[in-house]
Amino acid sequence: MKINQHWLKSARMQKSPNYDDRPDENDISLIVIHCISLPPEKFGDNFIDLFFCNQLRPQDHPYFAGIYQLRVSAHLLINRKGCITQYVPFNKRAWHAGQSIYGGREKCNDFSIGIELEGTESSTFTETQYQKLAGTTAALLECYPKLSEKRITGHCDIAPGRKLDPGDSFNWEKFDSLLKNKLHR
Repeated sequence: MKINQHWLKSARMQKSPNYDDRPDENDISLIVIHCISLPPEKFGDNFIDLFFCNQLRPQDHPYFAGIYQLRVSAHLLINRKGCITQYVPFNKRAWHAGQSIYGGREKCNDFSIGIELEGTESSTFTETQYQKLAGTTAALLECYPKLSEKRITGHCDIAPGRKLDPGDSFNWEKFDSLLKNKLHR
């Protein structure tokens, strides 16, 4: 996988309006892994695209009435089949982390890349999601020198008590092993 002009070349592009400039566009130093499903526990539709692009309609599902006005995004989504969608260029600040802190530094959106996996905190992620996440992460580590294997975390770790994702079902050991294989080829 390759990155060109802050876009992952192999990703489907779906531009979100929910981003702005980073305070320092060269300070990309953290990867945050999330999970999402819309509606909850449902997979395989386009509601995540609609949500990140401010086009979610409250009449399409009762759950949407409480979230359709939120303005959020991630840089990437990896769906259950391994299709990667990019919403925001990596040098811009996507609105994925909310109130957050990492290593004593607040406002993680300022310096992080947010990657969503289609899933829930209690669902098993697919093999292809792990493969694509490892490949994407390796490309990010190669492109952005302030990133490292040690600066990858879950949303739950930067917003404890507020967020649970990617959840206990996310297999960090498997991901770490796949990432090491991609990096040391």
